[in-house]
Amino acid sequence: MAIIPKTHPTYLLDVTSALNERPAFGVGDRVRVLVRFPVGHYRVPIYLRGKKGIVESIIASPYVDNETEGFGHNAGSRLHYYRIAFPMTEIWSDYVGTQTDSVRIEVYETWLEEDAK
Repeated sequence: MAIIPKTHPTYLLDVTSALNERPAFGVGDRVRVLVRFPVGHYRVPIYLRGKKGIVESIIASPYVDNETEGFGHNAGSRLHYYRIAFPMTEIWSDYVGTQTDSVRIEVYETWLEEDAK
């Protein structure tokens, strides 16, 4: 998998924009993982649902939504995966390590919303 750097090449943005596949979030954006029910076989660990993190990178290129694809509801829509950094203290309130410790995980775009603070 390729990772889109902070400074996107112009040609890459033009292509993704033309295909209506521009990432919803950018590097450095604050996001929150959605909480969904029922709790089933989804692509986000339960312990991260409702937690806040920061977009560290955008993983290129867009992929078919595998959750809707698995239920036969996908119309070929393609969205992005993001590498999100979650502070350990955001996940575990009693964490005693350093403030800079974090968990990094790839999260599909449909699981993220802007963290409005």
